Amino acid sequence: MGAFERYLSVWVAAAIAAGIGLSLIVPGLFQALAGLEYANVNFPVAILIWAMVWPMMIGVDFSSLARVGEKPKGLIITLAVNWLIKPFTMAALGVLFFKHVFAGFIPAADAEGYIAGLILLGAAPCTAMVFVWSQLTRGDPNYTLAQVSVNDAIMVFAFAPLVAFLLGVTDIAVPWETLILSVALYVVIPLIAGMAARRMLMARGGESAVTGFMDRIKPASVVGLLATVVLLFGFQGQVIIDRPLIIALIAVPILIQSYAIFAIAYGAAWAWNVPHNVAAPCALIGTSNFFELAVAVAISLFGLNSGAALATVVGVLVEVPVMLSLVAFANRTRNSFPEA
Repeated sequence: MGAFERYLSVWVAAAIAAGIGLSLIVPGLFQALAGLEYANVNFPVAILIWAMVWPMMIGVDFSSLARVGEKPKGLIITLAVNWLIKPFTMAALGVLFFKHVFAGFIPAADAEGYIAGLILLGAAPCTAMVFVWSQLTRGDPNYTLAQVSVNDAIMVFAFAPLVAFLLGVTDIAVPWETLILSVALYVVIPLIAGMAARRMLMARGGESAVTGFMDRIKPASVVGLLATVVLLFGFQGQVIIDRPLIIALIAVPILIQSYAIFAIAYGAAWAWNVPHNVAAPCALIGTSNFFELAVAVAISLFGLNSGAALATVVGVLVEVPVMLSLVAFANRTRNSFPEA
């Protein structure tokens, strides 16, 4: 690991500061970039995520992908955490903090909106960034793709009923454009491009050529991550400056949820002797969120300036620093797990 990657947390902190600072200096630039979106999917961010995801897709070996089902433990943990635990613990934390702990700091009417936003985050497991976290922990690309694909398939059927149940709303309209566009941009297109690149590299020099190429482009992937952080915090820089207390209050249950969900999934994988290259991604996918979907539903149900929309945006801001801290922890504890 080079110096650049070793001090990644420092660069991320600098990127956060740069994003907020630049949003105050050149707000028009970030407003223009924020406007380049369709169905709540921002294209500049999508391009950067694509650049981060593509290198891992090169490592996907379709000849071994079919054998993922022979090792079901990681999938079982992922599905149990994402669909039987995470949505309900997020709802419970929202009620606990905004109905009780923080009740004296916020209007009662706003509390309902913040709780709704947290529920939307908790019910939408990650599709895109988990490939980045998996790559940073040297996760199995075949298994990670399988986990994301299975979760996406379940999300098509389970997201709306689950959110409707937890919100007490009878009619949840799934934003299909957001869901389909996100999966296409973050999974299908990078996968096809990765398959093409892998085929060419295998023809030239076999598996060693694939590994060597992935090592060479890894720094570009990290640069893409930092640029994404600058954009995400730049888009919300004025909100952070104007409402720091509310941002901090919303972040508290999200932080507790993130570390607790990771502990449950990672601990279960350790207890079940799951190899680290499967255990780390299966824990990280439950911790991360499909924020484009959560933001889109929050806006459609409650409005652009609602507390629910703000809560989903805070989830976006919190995610990258939290996930990087968990990636670092997973890498430090690698030797506690069996090898694949």
